[in-house]
Amino acid sequence: MSALKILVIPGSLRAGSLNAKLAAVAAHALAQEGAEITRISLADFPLPIYDGDLQAKSGVPKNAVNLKRMMAAHHGVLIVTPEYNSSVPALVKNTVDWVSRVQDAHEARGQVFRERVFAIASASGGRLGGARALAALRLILSACHAQVIPNQLALAFADDAYDEMDRLKNSADAQALKALVRQLIDVSQRMM
Repeated sequence: MSALKILVIPGSLRAGSLNAKLAAVAAHALAQEGAEITRISLADFPLPIYDGDLQAKSGVPKNAVNLKRMMAAHHGVLIVTPEYNSSVPALVKNTVDWVSRVQDAHEARGQVFRERVFAIASASGGRLGGARALAALRLILSACHAQVIPNQLALAFADDAYDEMDRLKNSADAQALKALVRQLIDVSQRMM
């Protein structure tokens, strides 16, 4: 059996991002469980704001096609999103909007979402840990017919959540991350 491949996508480009840090910790936890990890930055896949007229005129941007194909090369995807104004940031929503428009030969539009397992997480300096962004992201991915696992992680007070070794200090947070990782791996393996 081939190695289980998981794509980890931090939904923030900001230097020192709490969500990029959580994505790195989650990627390490997934690797510890034997998954082959690819962690990317959306800065490497710049996309214009989605516009149907632009798509009709110029087609889907190459970066959306490349990102879709990268997703297709993995069994599971973990998206770690910040929360802006009680929802997902434009970067995350725009990325999903463009990738959902990619249709390679011999496949249906958005097929990449239906054939992968998705997990979601968020980190915030506040007490809700990005929970509202997770609800919005789950709704967006579900609209794309993605299978989003039930376990998720909303890391509250994330600016003080790690020890000096970048491990989660709070045992409940560590257990929530472990449950998310285990469920993502288990469901992804069943779909291989």
